[in-house]
Amino acid sequence: FFHFYAGICSALKLTVPSHTIHGIAGQPLHLTVDYNFSAAASEIQIIWLFERPQSNPKYLLGSVNQTVVPDLEYQHKFTLIPPNASLMINPLHINDEGNYIVKVNVRGNGTIAASQKIQVAVDVPVTKPTVHTEPSSGVVEYVGNITLKCTVGKGTRVVYQWMKNGKLLHDSPNYTFS
Repeated sequence: FFHFYAGICSALKLTVPSHTIHGIAGQPLHLTVDYNFSAAASEIQIIWLFERPQSNPKYLLGSVNQTVVPDLEYQHKFTLIPPNASLMINPLHINDEGNYIVKVNVRGNGTIAASQKIQVAVDVPVTKPTVHTEPSSGVVEYVGNITLKCTVGKGTRVVYQWMKNGKLLHDSPNYTFS
């Protein structure tokens, strides 16, 4: 189930599934783009650009009809198979987070153009957590405190929850969280 957003210039309609897409680092990510137009076309040009905040857009690749012209620096990472305007990023890296801009130009009697921007957020899978106890023996009889520290080596948007016997623990006189 997708919501489609359209950028319409004259008779050219360009759609993307969402303006924000989450991908997983190390996995491929497919940016799906559809376009249609009502005029007769002699040439169809597709251009993909990438921009990070406070930087100029970089050319990734483009095509005219069936001929793809990649930026040589990125030719092994990005794939476009015209006339499809969708972009394949493989593999996705944390540095690939940013805005991807697709522009389609159609030449017939005149030239019509449309563009869309897709923000890509890259998620790093959370590694298995480790728990350390202080004191390290983990034994506290009758009086005294024990501190449990949970850490993860890697991961984006990490949320910690402490549970006892399958039930979520909350702040109380017995438990303090930081």
